[in-house]
Amino acid sequence: MRRRVWGLCQGVSTAVLYGSLALFISILHNVFLLYYVETFVSVYKIDKMSFWLGETVFLIWNSLNDPLFGWLSDRSFLSSPQSGSQITSPEVVLKRLQALSRSGPLFALSFLAFWVAWTWPGLQFLICLCLYDGFLTVVDLNHNALLADLAVSAHDRTRLNFHSSLFSAMGSLSVFLSYSFWNKENFYSFRLFCVTLATLSMLGFFVVSRLLRHRFQNKVQPCKNESQALTDKITGFVKIANNLGLENLSSALSFVCFYYCIALFDSLHSNRVFTEGTCKLLNLVITDLVDEDFVLNRRQQAASALLFGMVALVTKPGQTFAPLIGTWLLCLYTGYDIFERNSMAEAPIAAPAVPVPLRQGCFYLLVFVPISCALLQLLTWSRFTLHGRRLQNIKTLRQGAQHSHLIDVKAI
Repeated sequence: MRRRVWGLCQGVSTAVLYGSLALFISILHNVFLLYYVETFVSVYKIDKMSFWLGETVFLIWNSLNDPLFGWLSDRSFLSSPQSGSQITSPEVVLKRLQALSRSGPLFALSFLAFWVAWTWPGLQFLICLCLYDGFLTVVDLNHNALLADLAVSAHDRTRLNFHSSLFSAMGSLSVFLSYSFWNKENFYSFRLFCVTLATLSMLGFFVVSRLLRHRFQNKVQPCKNESQALTDKITGFVKIANNLGLENLSSALSFVCFYYCIALFDSLHSNRVFTEGTCKLLNLVITDLVDEDFVLNRRQQAASALLFGMVALVTKPGQTFAPLIGTWLLCLYTGYDIFERNSMAEAPIAAPAVPVPLRQGCFYLLVFVPISCALLQLLTWSRFTLHGRRLQNIKTLRQGAQHSHLIDVKAI
């Protein structure tokens, strides 16, 4: 029976196995994002100074660990004498999968450390955030790097990314299930729920990474060189800019529907699915940057994890600034302080002349901030040039990897 199940699992496509790894990340990370601040503020009663100090340290660690771990991950590949003519190196893929099989279960264990009070809240807040983000970074970098290492053609990468987006959206369902267990007065059922999610994630990382490693150890199949017809459609400037803008616009529009009580569940579900799906398109752009870096710098192996880490160096601080700016804006415009139980009853020092109702303040925060971010993204991506003929030439050189053709690369 065991061999039969294992044989059935081996028949699953590589794209499905790769995408399922996103599920085991998403089911934990979405719950973390929704509840970690509420847990430490309302359940563990962390003070304001410790919260801001922890978020400041986390901001620094969250920004620096991505390029650091990316460099550590790719250091052995960049110094390897192996030729870079192979589009998909089995050695690179196997090392990525080995890292996922180790760091995936540790990531799930670090997730559990949030939901049990085991030391002073300020210290636990700092340790848990840094530990969790460290393992999350290793998992994310290796998983995203596999997208660039498993395939080069736009068609194959789009297929891999589609399954990753699909499973990631499915993972957001854990948030809806969590509402049935969340009770800050009685934390026991929520802890059991988190243990169940972590166990599922650990088993998933172990089984899927083992299946993929077995596949590449026994039968390495080079990725097919597909037509570049989808390149402009998927990773072109207009498409990417619009979709990245829609990531924030969809969040705002979904919340508007929620605010006016129109299809409550549909709006929440579409908000999660749209944002999970559209933000994954950025990974396709980064894989194109990996190809460009490989060609321009004449690398022997693509520095996939390092490139994803450098991108995160710029983008990750937003995850830390979001709760800080959000709580500050709420306090500034409504007079509500999440760290003070009676902050609405007592007039704060910096209270506005005409306080905005808390509900209206939340509405403004969740609608106008995403719209502003979307407009800034559209403006920024108007400067993006790696698309069209330039991208096609980079793809051709990446697939051919002929050093004799790299002389005039920078003139593309």
